[in-house]
Amino acid sequence: MQEKALVIEDLCKTYRSSKNGDVKAVDHVSFDIDKGEVFALIGPNGAGKTTTIRMVATLLKPTSGNILVDGIPVAEKAEKVREVITYLPDEAGAYKSMTGIGYLQFMASLFTADKEKAKEYVDAACSINKLGDRLKDKIGSYSRGMIRKLLLSRAVMTRPALAILDEPTSGLDIINALDIRRMIRSLAKEGMSFLVSSHNMLEIEYVSDKVGIINKGKLLAVGKAQELKQRCGAENLEEVFEKVVSGDEVF
Repeated sequence: MQEKALVIEDLCKTYRSSKNGDVKAVDHVSFDIDKGEVFALIGPNGAGKTTTIRMVATLLKPTSGNILVDGIPVAEKAEKVREVITYLPDEAGAYKSMTGIGYLQFMASLFTADKEKAKEYVDAACSINKLGDRLKDKIGSYSRGMIRKLLLSRAVMTRPALAILDEPTSGLDIINALDIRRMIRSLAKEGMSFLVSSHNMLEIEYVSDKVGIINKGKLLAVGKAQELKQRCGAENLEEVFEKVVSGDEVF
């Protein structure tokens, strides 16, 4: 039986609104992610994907339903879950006055007090980001692409059971975006699992093993990009997205 990095069962998140009554941001969502798999959760703005991601990342408490990360229940053992996940939000930044290597060393020291283990983490990050001698320079001199590579390498240097990435290449040029996508695919081949959210359908097709389309809190379709295109008679994932979200396709 394939091991699961993430299992979500009947997940719900309801917000109370004085104007509209109860609002279901996430409505009975269920899906899972295998070890070494990249799962992309996509949907329009306000569809519920960010709320879902934040519940997996232990930042929000579900109204009901279950989340298991590497077999650990989020509801009962959130602190334990935080030890085996990493979360890189779209708006993440780094300390501009620090050098790249200084930043990685500082972050490694937060994960472990063991100096040898910390060095292993930093060495792993340096190998992943491939910034070379630029790691000696202050982060304030980095391009957006360089910062994103640094942040991604920091996020995965501890070899988490699940890496949660929100818009991993947002605002990057083509070359830097390709580098980030290749980094993700390479790490997945080594056994790391990913939950990714992105509005870039080309990126989703390239990087993901499986795609979930969410709208108005409901998970409407799950499958490999190629399978979804065949089921919709679509030439690309953008057309699949349009048909599913508009209600023209029912799965």
